[in-house]
Amino acid sequence: MKRKHIGLSLILLAVLLISPLHVYAAGAKAAVEGQINKMLEKMKQPAFKELPKEAKLAEIREVINEIFDYKELSRRTLGREWKKFKPEQQTEFVDLFSQLLENVYADRILAYTHEKIEFGKETQLKKGRMEVESYIITLNNTKVPLFYRVSNKSGQWRVYDIVIEGVSMIKNYRGQFRQILSKKKPADLLQTLRKKVKDKPAS
Repeated sequence: MKRKHIGLSLILLAVLLISPLHVYAAGAKAAVEGQINKMLEKMKQPAFKELPKEAKLAEIREVINEIFDYKELSRRTLGREWKKFKPEQQTEFVDLFSQLLENVYADRILAYTHEKIEFGKETQLKKGRMEVESYIITLNNTKVPLFYRVSNKSGQWRVYDIVIEGVSMIKNYRGQFRQILSKKKPADLLQTLRKKVKDKPAS
């Protein structure tokens, strides 16, 4: 994954997470595109720009658990290693991983510089799961592919993965976690995540 595009991709992920994707009948693409464009317009408004940093971040945190399917993301990220975690460890992993991702993307949203977004097709992966293509058009006219993988539960589309320039966020973290778990126990990975969450940069 190219480092220079990670920030842009996480900004768009954060934007997507701010607004629920309720409209199942309209299709995944319509839901994703509509909510992103709506939020991008909101972010351009003077009132939003004038909000204190913590107020902007609080707005994201307030609805994040309703939009992002952290349990599905966590289960898929750990893959076969998921079953090695006790139920209480699975619960803690989901909580810590969600905090880790929030720490990664939350500040990126404040760096949004009005890059253009183009949407492509939507593709059914499996029943109830879709991949929506989008492309970030950078200021130097580079086209960066960013695909959203969403699933529908109870009539609401929820994000469980993003694919940035062909690299799945799930697979990226899975490699890191499997490397740790190949030598250490689930408790050790949890301790590592606790430290990363605790040592997040100050806002």
